[in-house]
Amino acid sequence: MRRGSLQMKQESSRSPSYTVECEDYVHVVEFNPFDSGTAESLIAYGGNNYVVIGRCSFQEEDAEVDGIQYNTLRTFHQGIRVDAIAWSPETRLDALPPLLRFCTAAADRKLRLFTSDLQAKNEYKVMEGHSSYVNDLVFAPKGGQEIASVSDDHTCRVWDLEGNVRACFVLRSAGMSVGWHPEDAFKLMVAEKNGTILFYDLVTHQAILSLTTDQTPLMSAHWCLKNTFKVGAVAGNDWLIWDITRSSYPLEKRPVHADRAKLFRWSTVNENLFATTGYPGKMNSQLLIHHLRHTQPILIGSAAVGSGLTWHRTLPLCAMGGDHRIFFWVTEM
Repeated sequence: MRRGSLQMKQESSRSPSYTVECEDYVHVVEFNPFDSGTAESLIAYGGNNYVVIGRCSFQEEDAEVDGIQYNTLRTFHQGIRVDAIAWSPETRLDALPPLLRFCTAAADRKLRLFTSDLQAKNEYKVMEGHSSYVNDLVFAPKGGQEIASVSDDHTCRVWDLEGNVRACFVLRSAGMSVGWHPEDAFKLMVAEKNGTILFYDLVTHQAILSLTTDQTPLMSAHWCLKNTFKVGAVAGNDWLIWDITRSSYPLEKRPVHADRAKLFRWSTVNENLFATTGYPGKMNSQLLIHHLRHTQPILIGSAAVGSGLTWHRTLPLCAMGGDHRIFFWVTEM
């Protein structure tokens, strides 16, 4: 497995540090961002018919592992394409019985809340209400008793775990990304395709702050959980970064993807590290890893047909899905 030393100048594209073979085309992949009580990381990926939950560890965290160790815990048959996956903070593998809980958004515009004890109990609840594609969803990080979702139907909805809509915010364009503040349970970030990013107060149901860019279409935005004053996004060919304490306009922006940018994700271990991906559909989908102190990307990863983007909870390692594979790249802090 190739691990080249990282040049802090523009470098040619790197093949993945590790690869895992999968049983379906991978449309979306998500590391569990919460501590589930085990040393290994939980990872979920969604394909045309399945959601697969796996467990993995890497040599960067465990000297006894040669490269990557991966095993599938459970495969859930959904029978329809998975477009987004969110992990619940209630997921615990160190509990008796263990609890696995996550939610998917599928091509039929419905959310499905899955609950499993990894033994006999495997159930899901269907949540209906969106009238067009659901682009993103997230659990409330404190307690995990609510789920927020955004859709092409110009709404952001907040659901309880019974499938009741607790709040519905009407947007001016398609909702592309949604984020929940890690400490303040009543603050929600919603990013719209028209370049507006709104922050809602879930007590008053009012927008309390907005960020804006004239770059469109905005395809993805992400709240930096290491420093919640920072918001990042990709729109058009550019990545953009705001400091919400300083301006409603981006502090920094840079064109990076010639073929339009698709996804933006902050690292969970370093507030200056983030990744972006180019639009899938090209023969080689590009993953770029950026560091705010460097003008050029610090890593360029290429993979045939990539989709999805996720960072490991405790390592500077990110993953992207592809054709019957998940690709992993390790970078430096």
